[in-house]
Amino acid sequence: QVTLRAGAELDARQVNQYTLILRAACPGEDEVEGQLFVRVTTGQVLRCDTPFASAEGDVVQVLADVAPRTPLYAVLPQPLGGLMVRMGQGFPSPSFLQFRLRNHNTPLTLSRRGLVLAPDNGFDPSKDTQMFRLEIEVMDRHGHNCSGAVRVEVLPSRRPRVTFPEPHQAVTVTEGIGPWEVVTQVHARGDNVRYAILAPVAPTFFTIDEVTGKIRSTRQLEVIRAQLLIRAYNALHPDDHATATVNVTVQGTDRQAPRCVPAIFVSQVPETVSPGSTLVTLRCTDSTSTDGCLDYALEGPPSSRSHFCMEGPQLKVNTTLDYDSEAMAALGFQFTATIVVTVGGQPLQSTRVPVLVTVTPVNEFRPVCPNGATFTVPETAAFGSVVGRVAGTDRDYPPDSLEYSLEGGSGPAQPFSIDRRTGEIRVVGPLDAQQQKSYRLLVQLTDTHNDLDLRKRQSRLCDVSVRLQAVPDQLPVCIPEVQELRITAGSPGSRQPVTRLVCHSSPDSGVLMYTIVGGNEDGRFRLEGNTLVYLPNGRAEPRTFVLLVEVWGGSGAHRRRSSVVALVVHVTPWSTPVPPSTTTQHTTLQKEPLVVTRTEAEWHPPAWFVAVLTVSGALLLATLGCVARNLL
Repeated sequence: QVTLRAGAELDARQVNQYTLILRAACPGEDEVEGQLFVRVTTGQVLRCDTPFASAEGDVVQVLADVAPRTPLYAVLPQPLGGLMVRMGQGFPSPSFLQFRLRNHNTPLTLSRRGLVLAPDNGFDPSKDTQMFRLEIEVMDRHGHNCSGAVRVEVLPSRRPRVTFPEPHQAVTVTEGIGPWEVVTQVHARGDNVRYAILAPVAPTFFTIDEVTGKIRSTRQLEVIRAQLLIRAYNALHPDDHATATVNVTVQGTDRQAPRCVPAIFVSQVPETVSPGSTLVTLRCTDSTSTDGCLDYALEGPPSSRSHFCMEGPQLKVNTTLDYDSEAMAALGFQFTATIVVTVGGQPLQSTRVPVLVTVTPVNEFRPVCPNGATFTVPETAAFGSVVGRVAGTDRDYPPDSLEYSLEGGSGPAQPFSIDRRTGEIRVVGPLDAQQQKSYRLLVQLTDTHNDLDLRKRQSRLCDVSVRLQAVPDQLPVCIPEVQELRITAGSPGSRQPVTRLVCHSSPDSGVLMYTIVGGNEDGRFRLEGNTLVYLPNGRAEPRTFVLLVEVWGGSGAHRRRSSVVALVVHVTPWSTPVPPSTTTQHTTLQKEPLVVTRTEAEWHPPAWFVAVLTVSGALLLATLGCVARNLL
């Protein structure tokens, strides 16, 4: 039986045939010699790469504080003369491989995808370097397998342990301290430190802030002695903890707290105040009328303590107070803090001075014009149509609080207006692309609400271009333009339709309007839309009417165009032997043409007249309102 030597690897690309010389001999017979040819062909094989397949196995080093079930090792495919499996970190393994852990005397686990995972409860950070060995067998779907080993070396955590620099503290306070006053504060080193009182189990006089470690009173303190056992621990790793002892002594005193002027400080400062500026200097004295042993400290939110600081009795600005920021707006543009003035000696006495500082705005920046403010509007735009919006910007808070105005106002030379608040440009006058193809507007941007002093408003002129888009003219067309109609008059007082005009114009010309402009002296005809109606009056003699109907089209008042339709109507009285029915005959007169001449007179008031009329009407309404209010 010929077998493959253990640890041997076949590679058909390097050696594809082996010649084995075999010698055999039986007792009493001559030795014979033969050859065995072993041909190596390429195919799907499974190999475990070194160092995973070595006797020592691959080595992985991790820290003891790694999170539970964190992937530490993985299998990755690498084709090399077939399918090779080697080990690496951070790579997913192929789904067609199966992984089995040969030894089970380890807290590490092996997933179905070949991931070596940290223990469910993590490693013990209190131990020194730990070593775990995993023997892993890999098998593919064809039954080929290979095996190897992984050694996981767990190094001590580099995370600092939770410790108390001062495990024993003694604090002495005076009686009369009110509820929720800070008695002392403990500090522990480490990451994600939290604090808790272990003893007494149900504290009666004191409580501790879980995050800051400040110990506060829960009621007004009397003369007592208390011992507190404080635990500090890592919030992410609760088994990493330390304890400290705090002895609190509350004793009576007849000393008085310092007296400070001012007792409350309220001030407004501009946002441009420079760092290092002094806001207030406290004048404090204690019962001994000396201020050399007074200590000044600033308490309050982190934002207040970062923007202000104490230098002796002086409250100073520490950093720039930027009014134009969302962070300042979130604070309501106000900072609150407390200056704690403590007198030395035993016991300590302190006075608290509340501080309220309001930051006021300063107009620092000019408005900025938009880029490429060019708009296009058709020349047929109606009164009040929106041309576009000028979107100016301003870096002062509140952002983009601007007012808009047109230089030169609105008029025939500038038939536009701008909304004071939104910056929308609208059409307020006639437009004609043949007379003027574009307009150059000067829009003034003026900032508002950016400074307490209204005289410090800033402005900027912006160029805005408005181009007119020409709209081709098209007259209304009626078919036919001349009609001859014959009707029999009905009874007096009735309403008798005669004909319906068929006219059309351009799609954007709007609704066509029809008007009788000639031949209807006695008012026997009227138009209902495009329908001509006859109103009988009981006259006995026949009569012929020549009516001129004007058809109007167009959407703008100065661009409206009209056509004229001629209607010749022969009316037969209703009392004649002719049956009382109405018959309409449509013929076209061809013998002699009918010439219609019409003169149109129009009056277009100038824009200033419209503006003066509007302002006068508004003032009249306001005056009437004031008079009515006074009378009521």
